[in-house]
Amino acid sequence: MKTRKSITKRFKITKTGKILRRPTGSCHFRSKMSGDKVRAGRKWVPLNESEAKKIRKLLIK
Repeated sequence: MKTRKSITKRFKITKTGKILRRPTGSCHFRSKMSGDKVRAGRKWVPLNESEAKKIRKLLIK
């Protein structure tokens, strides 16, 4: 099974095996947000385990 390249660009795997994603709502309409929300959007967020299982299948060759 091939790796889904679109998924490799959107998710990151840590050394311990956790899968991280970017938080939602960080592309546009940011002028309405407070500075705290904008800065919080720069961090990676861990996926919950049920979603991580599905993504892991698509990431691993």
